[in-house]
Amino acid sequence: MKNNIKKNLRVLRELFYLRVHGLTVFRLDFFGPFLVDGSLFVIQLLAFEAVYANVDTIGTWGKGEMILYLGTFSLLNAVNMTIYFFGVNNIPYKVRSGEFDLYLSKPVSPLFHLTFENISPGSVPLIIMSLCMITYGIRILQIQLTLTAIFSYVFWTAIMAVLYYEVEMVIRSFSLYLVSMARMEQIEEAGIDLCMKVPGTALYGIYKVIFYLILPYGIMATLPVQSMIGEMNTQTAVYGTGTVLLFSLVTAALWKQGLKHYNSTSS
Repeated sequence: MKNNIKKNLRVLRELFYLRVHGLTVFRLDFFGPFLVDGSLFVIQLLAFEAVYANVDTIGTWGKGEMILYLGTFSLLNAVNMTIYFFGVNNIPYKVRSGEFDLYLSKPVSPLFHLTFENISPGSVPLIIMSLCMITYGIRILQIQLTLTAIFSYVFWTAIMAVLYYEVEMVIRSFSLYLVSMARMEQIEEAGIDLCMKVPGTALYGIYKVIFYLILPYGIMATLPVQSMIGEMNTQTAVYGTGTVLLFSLVTAALWKQGLKHYNSTSS
């Protein structure tokens, strides 16, 4: 176990070095993600201002809670874009093109390699912008920060980042079973777009079933915010933890069975 951890850390270091070296050779590849993500961030802020020019609350949350929510969702998305999105998002293409065979032949976990091979330092500024927005939301709400509140928020944000990764992996694992992933990726994009604007506390009926369980984007930023503003209860905490554990099991099972189901293009 200890040897595997050391090996993975060495692999991660080399992947990071190769990625940064490649990005510095082609500068547009380095600054491109920041320009795209920064533009998306500005668009989100403009949409937010347009909404709150006409309404005072969304569900039970006012402007302060929603600034904190939007900042948290943006932070999760920024962490996703920085660490694993570009690696995970390429899995369906590599499966269809046959490049996936190369990962199976290497002496390291193909999932680990695929996850971390395309780390994007160009998305780091978006993390900083998101943290500034979170700080602004805290100031508007006049929250008295304590070590417990900070630890709780960081904890829930961290495990929701894991859940974000797991949901992405569940969707892309189907590329090992299906020919086309286009429809599933469109559903994913629509879900993220909706939940980035509407907090989980405002979802009811079938929407809550979909975005709290099937595609749990509705809880990813909601739970960290609830932990910060004191709205989280034991039932919510248990549900959030259980959802992350459930998706961990589903992700592992789908990936493992998908590898068995995968037909190499060279076979």
